[in-house]
Amino acid sequence: MAVPRRRRSPAATGEALRTDLAAEQPPTDDGGRQGQPPTDGGGRQWLEARRRRIEAALDAALPAESHWPPTIHRAIRYSLFAGGKRIRPLLVLAAGEAVGGADDALLPLACAVEMIHTYSLIHDDLPAMDNDDLRRGKATSHKVFGEAIAILAGDALLTQAFHLLVDVDPRDLSDERLSRRLRAAAILGAAAGTSGLIGGQVADLEAEGRDDVRLADLERLHRAKTGALLGACVVGGGVLGGGSEDDLGRLARFGEAIGLAFQVVDDILDATEGAAQLGKTAGKDAAAGKATYVRLLGLDGARQTAARLLGEAQAAIAPLGERGAVLRGLAGLIVDRHA
Repeated sequence: MAVPRRRRSPAATGEALRTDLAAEQPPTDDGGRQGQPPTDGGGRQWLEARRRRIEAALDAALPAESHWPPTIHRAIRYSLFAGGKRIRPLLVLAAGEAVGGADDALLPLACAVEMIHTYSLIHDDLPAMDNDDLRRGKATSHKVFGEAIAILAGDALLTQAFHLLVDVDPRDLSDERLSRRLRAAAILGAAAGTSGLIGGQVADLEAEGRDDVRLADLERLHRAKTGALLGACVVGGGVLGGGSEDDLGRLARFGEAIGLAFQVVDDILDATEGAAQLGKTAGKDAAAGKATYVRLLGLDGARQTAARLLGEAQAAIAPLGERGAVLRGLAGLIVDRHA
């Protein structure tokens, strides 16, 4: 008789995730790896399985390239499927699963946040913004399709994100699930708006070339520009997963800490990695006179800040116990990444 395969516990998956991700990091100077070697591949299996589901869901959520008018759909797909780790949708799935949610209920938000993230990158690269020619190792959208189509591609992704979240058949969903979808949409809308991503981008532009930006100003800027969307991934995932208000509060604190840590690490990478590793032009922050954690704190200070924020994120979800293990593994990936 065949022995049934034992289902991996969240704790085992989280531990394997951390060790597998450490094994994927570049070698250190002495030829070793930053972190322990993988044990059984469980972490990588979790990532690959979820990424496959995310890619399939994104593909299904968009018109084909040939759909009228084809130029805009080619541009949308060019940027959305240009690569990337899919950290944001993975956070949605991990948070939702931590409170008992099923992937089918979580995937609309997972896709929506990736669409909004990609729209923000397309617009961020435009000549009027950061004026970059390279993104994820490929020519940026406006370099391939022109500025007008790039702007419209970003607009289309932002619009499609919210269409996807609210495009439901009431006959197929309970009142409770409809309420969760609407609440998740509101959380995402706030994170993407003037109190979040857009407001942070404005503050970032206005801070360029200034030498009077304080650490508190920089933190507020990045909690909005980068942290708000990452936080929405975690809290929105918890909402769709049916989490209690106590659990949502824990996820919110986790999201606040890891969202800011993500940007601190971005600042470190921009100062230390090359274009080949980053997949985008390196050193642009310093060249543009941007306020960064490295500029204000130095490399060591920025690294200490990232480590402190990782600790805060892990402490926030400690009460989740085994349920939060995968989230803890993803937090380690965010802080320890090299691109």
